[in-house]
Amino acid sequence: MAPGWSNFFFLIGSAAAGLIGLLFVIMTLMAGVERSKALRGQALYMTPTIAHFGAVFAISAVSLAPGLTLREAAFVFGFVALLGFACAGRAVIGFFRPSPGNEPHWSDFWLYAALPAVLYAALVVDAAGVWNHAAWAVRIQAGLLLILLLLGIRNAWDLVSWMAPSRPPPGNSEL
Repeated sequence: MAPGWSNFFFLIGSAAAGLIGLLFVIMTLMAGVERSKALRGQALYMTPTIAHFGAVFAISAVSLAPGLTLREAAFVFGFVALLGFACAGRAVIGFFRPSPGNEPHWSDFWLYAALPAVLYAALVVDAAGVWNHAAWAVRIQAGLLLILLLLGIRNAWDLVSWMAPSRPPPGNSEL
């Protein structure tokens, strides 16, 4: 897509793909968690985090794909950004549904829903910049993808640190 950016997109795309695989390993930590709590956690926390890594991976892959015009790439960028925005919007709505006994931490709304929604909205604007061949678009896209990747890493760490202590001790079958 842009000369000189292939190493950057290769690096963050590969990181995002690897982290998606690690999140599937993290899912095994949910084996001892109550089903309703696990389903709410999956919808509000796990799915958006996987979506962030997927968006970084997809946009990076399209940026490296040979033979695509800028307009074709911009269309895919915008589509992926809109999907991410919808996922973040779903999380925003989910945080406003009450769940007795399972109150989220004050930062959860901001880091799992609001900030991703802003980042995806900015990626939609950036896709329009790519469509119009704006010189600033690739730098903005790189910055937004890096922030999204780092946010996903932070959120994955938050998930692990929350889930690991809630696991039942080995040999204790509460299922």
